[in-house]
Amino acid sequence: MGAGNSAGQAAIHLSRFARQVTLVARGESLAESMSAYLVDELRSLENVTVRLRTQVVDAAGEGCLERVTLEIAGSGARHTIPAAALFIVIGGEPQTEWLAGVLERDAKGFIRTGSDLAGSGLADAGPPPARGPLPLETSVPGVFAAGDVRAGSVKRMTTAVGDGASAIPMVHEYLSQR
Repeated sequence: MGAGNSAGQAAIHLSRFARQVTLVARGESLAESMSAYLVDELRSLENVTVRLRTQVVDAAGEGCLERVTLEIAGSGARHTIPAAALFIVIGGEPQTEWLAGVLERDAKGFIRTGSDLAGSGLADAGPPPARGPLPLETSVPGVFAAGDVRAGSVKRMTTAVGDGASAIPMVHEYLSQR
């Protein structure tokens, strides 16, 4: 899933090992977000199918992934196709401009959390008592960030899920100190 250069590169790489690769993209054209050389190479690969204006709406299987359901934008038509794996490559830009001046971000716009906030003033933020930030806590006490939006994160879905799960006890800890 994805339409940028990373998704194109991943599909090309996977095509060397997989019988069939389906690249699913929501947009009208890969050319909008992918380099021309990648679009050309994808078109030349017999075992790669590109599905535009499409999104994954379901994934299912018995004990492991066996199939995904795709929905075509506009018509709402759905197709279920076999799948042994699903890779989601949907971007590496943090889209945090709206947080400028609210949360501390790095030069690329990723949100600083935990020990990356050294010297940010969190310890002087008043109640709760002076303390260092919790690992996923932002520059605003009690506000946590998880996943790819964090500066220094691994940029993988499983890491984002783990961050989200880890944030819950940190929120509880923060609230217990208030």
